Amino acid sequence: MLTTAFSTATDLGRLAEIAAVLIRHGLGDTVRRLGLADMLAKAGHVLHWEHADELARLAPPVQVRRALEELGPTFVKLGQILAGRADLFGPEWIAEFTRLHSRVPAVPLVQLRAQLREDLGGEPENVFEHFETEPLAAASIAQVHRARLHDGSEVVLKIRRPGIREVIDADLRLLERLAPLAEAEWPALKPYRPRRLVQQFGQSLRRELDLAGECRTAERIAANLAAMPEIVIPRVHWAWTCERLNVQDHIDGIPGEDLEAVSRAGLDRQLLARRGAHAVLKMIVEDGLFHADPHPGNVFYLPGNRIAFIDFGMVGRVSPRRREQLLQLLLGLVERRPAAVVDVLLDWTGEQAVTELATLEDEIEAFVDQHHGIALAQLNLGQMLADVTGILRQHRLALPADLALLIKAFISLEGMGRGLDPGFHMATEALPLLRRMVRARYQPRAMAQRGWMALRQALALAGRLPGDLSQLLRRARDGRVQVAIEIAHLKHVGDQIDRAANRLALALVVAALIIGSSIVMTVGGGPTLLGLPAFGLLGFAGASVGGVWLLRSMWRGAHPRDTDDDG
Repeated sequence: MLTTAFSTATDLGRLAEIAAVLIRHGLGDTVRRLGLADMLAKAGHVLHWEHADELARLAPPVQVRRALEELGPTFVKLGQILAGRADLFGPEWIAEFTRLHSRVPAVPLVQLRAQLREDLGGEPENVFEHFETEPLAAASIAQVHRARLHDGSEVVLKIRRPGIREVIDADLRLLERLAPLAEAEWPALKPYRPRRLVQQFGQSLRRELDLAGECRTAERIAANLAAMPEIVIPRVHWAWTCERLNVQDHIDGIPGEDLEAVSRAGLDRQLLARRGAHAVLKMIVEDGLFHADPHPGNVFYLPGNRIAFIDFGMVGRVSPRRREQLLQLLLGLVERRPAAVVDVLLDWTGEQAVTELATLEDEIEAFVDQHHGIALAQLNLGQMLADVTGILRQHRLALPADLALLIKAFISLEGMGRGLDPGFHMATEALPLLRRMVRARYQPRAMAQRGWMALRQALALAGRLPGDLSQLLRRARDGRVQVAIEIAHLKHVGDQIDRAANRLALALVVAALIIGSSIVMTVGGGPTLLGLPAFGLLGFAGASVGGVWLLRSMWRGAHPRDTDDDG
């Protein structure tokens, strides 16, 4: 039945491969709970599974992480995105997803030459003064080679792997078809909206495949940060940049994870932490376009205490409305105002059913209140955001994808800042910017601009109103207007109507018995009982029993609690 949903041979082959990997990695926890780990290990040896003994005893998060790595770039990227969904997964899962790496060998240059010739318009050795045939780095989607332009500029070529789009497209088709099946088989997944999650993941991954789009995003962020000369974004060389290839300046600096080299170079680690925080906060709060993965591997430290950000394949976008909500949330956390935090979170998760609203509000208020009295410099803003998403996870509430990505960026940023400076506190750095943004929002010019926009929208709505009403009336005349009414506890109402109908029917039967028995009592002849007509007495007896049952039923309906206690 499942195979009928997949149309192409490529999809079917990939589905078989995915199934084999999941079987190999997914049975360990189940058989361990059943005490059959040794049996699985023996079966693995017979079927020539590698590391069967180990796989049989791995914890579920480790099993899933290793399966994702084996399944290739699509699933590795999915796991890396899930690493930022603390609202969906517990800490042990997040820790494993964070370890995901696409352990793939580099593509030999001989397999890249045809694609490079097409994209560059010639052999790379002729286009560049110098081209390194050995890659500088290799990942699941692309690999990087160093080169030198004829003007002496050092650059890097990011080359997309040949055939990777076809593999990813096939995987995304499978995920899009499997998501509704998973939601139907496991109703517990429904609050997390698997289909919407896969859709957003597909959009993000397809954007990442466009290497020219990555450069356009980098240039937008560079323009937004132009007033911060201490932040460096690699320059793009558009003459050789296209969808499958981009060429950017090579950044010769200290990798973000080599903190000892930062100290040896005499750089100010405290200043670097503050500058990095200010840059990312500006991207998020002011610009609404931010580097969504600011981990040490995407950061270099340069002389003069400058910071370079690279790899803008994963970026986040925050709408003006979201930015306003984020301001309220962060200010509520920093200024210890629980009501503001509750309002924003309920607005974010408003599309989902909150079954225990009072409990959720109480937990969030207690969480925020427990930080009351703590010095601002001691607040761990990243951990506070992680704890808030943990509360949402306990109530089976999922954040919108853009916000989950944003919170992940905050947590990564604070972790990187504390690595540079153990005394770094995001709340201290964020509060002045947040307050400045709030003041800017309520300046007369900003308020007048928002009022003008609201007035334009109202006028546009008024202009469309006659046409909308005309269309509604036409549909009503044609009988094409449908009214849907949703009544809560409809089954309970139906049960009540059913019981009332039964009582009415019984009352009619009792009335008929009484009338019929009265007539029989006036007719002579026939069998007698106690000197009276037997059939008349039996009719009165039946009517009496029915009347007693009817009275008892009516009394039970009027006193449900007393009845429950008695029963």
